[in-house]
Amino acid sequence: MIVAFHKPYGVICQFTPLEGHRTLSEFHLPKTIYPCGRLDTDSEGLLILTDNGIIQARLSDPKYKQLKTYWAQVERLPDDAALSLLRKGLRLKDGLTRPCEARLLKAEPDLPPREPAIRYRKNVPTAWIELAITEGRNRQVRRMTAAVGHPTLRLLRVRIGRVSLSELAPGKWRQVERAELGLS
Repeated sequence: MIVAFHKPYGVICQFTPLEGHRTLSEFHLPKTIYPCGRLDTDSEGLLILTDNGIIQARLSDPKYKQLKTYWAQVERLPDDAALSLLRKGLRLKDGLTRPCEARLLKAEPDLPPREPAIRYRKNVPTAWIELAITEGRNRQVRRMTAAVGHPTLRLLRVRIGRVSLSELAPGKWRQVERAELGLS
């Protein structure tokens, strides 16, 4: 079984209760599945869960270079130089990131409001960028945007390979057919 789930903000990617945290167990997901990778508690969006160890490895092991696409709301408007640095790969504390796709979104995406809302600063504009990466280091997108001077305020994973978050509302899930994953 393979499931696409829209993980809400503030939920940890585990079923086991952890004091003070919401977990996956509150969303009535099938009992036999486990996450393929993670999203931080303060990140939202697509999480794939499965009971198939081979699929889990193919989606989460960096050696398979599975493309993961994120929308990040960042402070200030990134210029071409900042986006170019993201595309080429950056040196972070844990090494050089792989080259990635990075572009400025022309308009703010139509997303459900986040609870709690992101901080608002009247004198600091925000922008949305799309990043598509093939690795998944701890807090990688946040660290990349901060490294080019545009800290992430809100982060949403919208695609893993060919599986899209599409119309899933936060906290909702749908079953995915293996063919939709596009794994060879």
